[in-house]
Amino acid sequence: QLSLFRFTVKRPFSTSHSSVDSKEVKKFQLLAHKWWDEEGEYAALHSMNDIRVPFIRDTLLSMSSNYHLGNPLSGIKILDVGCGGGLLSEPLGRLGASVTGIDPVEDNIRTADQHKSFDPVLVKRVQYKSSSLEEIVEESMETFDVIVASEVVEHVADLEMFIKCCSQVLKPEGSLFITTINKTQLSYVLGIVVAEKIMGIVPEGTHEWEKFVPPEELERLLESNGFSVKTVSGMLYNPLSGSWSWAESTSLNYAVHAVKSGAQAQSHSTAPPPETDIQQHSATAGTVP
Repeated sequence: QLSLFRFTVKRPFSTSHSSVDSKEVKKFQLLAHKWWDEEGEYAALHSMNDIRVPFIRDTLLSMSSNYHLGNPLSGIKILDVGCGGGLLSEPLGRLGASVTGIDPVEDNIRTADQHKSFDPVLVKRVQYKSSSLEEIVEESMETFDVIVASEVVEHVADLEMFIKCCSQVLKPEGSLFITTINKTQLSYVLGIVVAEKIMGIVPEGTHEWEKFVPPEELERLLESNGFSVKTVSGMLYNPLSGSWSWAESTSLNYAVHAVKSGAQAQSHSTAPPPETDIQQHSATAGTVP
């Protein structure tokens, strides 16, 4: 879900123009055909589905009193912001959700559309649009039950504007899921020096450390823009096994679940999300095949 949102601040939520960094667009366009290579540049994002999909699924099911076996997210409208080639949109669609994936890089959307076309189920449930979040605000006011911004906010120029736009298109009591990278010395060494320059886990130049977001800052921005933060959980990537796990420390990667105001207060947890028996009901639906 590497994405390139560059907001221009004119009147709030202007749809007349969305400023996207042309250098980053070119960089991601060169990789657009590689999204579905599970051993390639986006391998870490493929394996991230093993924890981020169940996290989204189980959190939503814990907030609902009814779910459908086999299609546990049936009836839920999800916006996947910075969807890239559809790596997260597809498994959410397989869980029964109605998913709209947006990305400002047209080649990403072309790749996502092409890959989706091989699965008749996804053709009905998932749609893609080449757009920035800012550009769809006025046509999508309070449209979505859920917004997912996975590995996106570290590419955003104006984070507060981004969060305000999320609030605008989210229904009251809707959920916002974010995964991103903390701004620490450790994240610079491991996230950029090791991951990009030494091991090549992600393409060199993918991230700028200055744009990494500490969880405290993200929580403050969310709370001050009408969200209640429910969960902050650390995430850890093992480059040797190529797998992700939940961790107590948020010093590298972390996941956030926040609810737009109107939702009943729930306890704020900093622990990894619990394994629930709900996973057994939909065990076949939580990962990309």
